[in-house]
Amino acid sequence: MPDTVNGLPLHPLVVHAVVVLLPLAALGVAALAVRPSWRGRYGGLVVLITALATAAIPLATSSGESLEHRVGDPGEHAELGDTLIWFALPLLVAAVALVWLHRRDTRSSDSRRTPRALAVVVAVLAVVVAVANLVQVYRVGDSGAKAVWGSAPAASVGHGDDD
Repeated sequence: MPDTVNGLPLHPLVVHAVVVLLPLAALGVAALAVRPSWRGRYGGLVVLITALATAAIPLATSSGESLEHRVGDPGEHAELGDTLIWFALPLLVAAVALVWLHRRDTRSSDSRRTPRALAVVVAVLAVVVAVANLVQVYRVGDSGAKAVWGSAPAASVGHGDDD
């Protein structure tokens, strides 16, 4: 895989796919969990977005490793980035499970429907996994920003005392 596009490192470009799609997927999964009536209409779209976000993570980590060879070790950012796939995969499973349960229930007779307790457990787990993904995306992004900009806020980088 090339590590630059038009002279720009590929990693920051690919990372934006993850930064946009994974939180969107997490919010979509949480919405499907709390609004079962949306599963039929939006479930396929949420599964697709979640799958795309999950697929983008290995591209981001691979391009990050290429960038690491050029600019040095980003420390905690690389370690946290490597964990993100283990958050996204359960999110994808949760999205698929919510949609599958919905489709199963709409095609089944009343006697073969998913037990209410199981449906609630799946929905609660989906929300927990979605929140964990949001937190982990923030942690990875924050550590990446600190690796690039240091601990100073970006607005103060390069500015002297104005007093």
